[in-house]
Amino acid sequence: MKIQDWPATERPRERLLAQGAEALSDAELIALFIGQGLPGCNAVELARRWLHQQQSIAALLALDRSTFKQLDGAGDARYVLLQAARELGRRAVGQRLSRGSALTTPDQVRDFIQHQLVGKSREHFGLLYLDTQHCVIGWEVLFSGTIDAAAVYPREVVSASLQRGAAAVVLAHNHPSGVAEPSLADRQITERIQRALELVDIRVLDHLVIGSGTSVSFAERGWL
Repeated sequence: MKIQDWPATERPRERLLAQGAEALSDAELIALFIGQGLPGCNAVELARRWLHQQQSIAALLALDRSTFKQLDGAGDARYVLLQAARELGRRAVGQRLSRGSALTTPDQVRDFIQHQLVGKSREHFGLLYLDTQHCVIGWEVLFSGTIDAAAVYPREVVSASLQRGAAAVVLAHNHPSGVAEPSLADRQITERIQRALELVDIRVLDHLVIGSGTSVSFAERGWL
């Protein structure tokens, strides 16, 4: 059934205006961007098909141009719209956690770092630098690797943290596989970095591992 044939109270556009964007499902939000579906498949159904194939909205938005265009009904116009939406979200989160912002909740850090790293096709290891009041100094990706590994050197982490004048840091890296569960190697390198930073009085507040729409906090696991 075409969306225009739905009851007005069930159409995504009308529901957003009446209830706010948070009331809509992922598929309904995507449908508002793509506008139309395919013959026999409306925009919401098409968006659901994409999400089912990719398993999450994060994975869908992380597709490169050529892979996205292999989806049914996908082309450059729709790729541009969804990438613009993704970038606007990333920038909005970044502005909320700009230089000098105080960290009041762990969710602030998690949201910011997820927007920086989720959906990357290669592994990236970054640091969020904080001052003595846990206000943001900056974010930096220090190491990038292959599809499943990034060489991380504690000495370079220490050097970069000292150059930024950090009193504390949050470590973060992504798993391109989409599975956020930390590996033994992740735990071992975290311990090495923590010991190295302790020598220069810099605290490691957390290490976040970012997967596809999920994340794991070392601090919440009691590993720091």
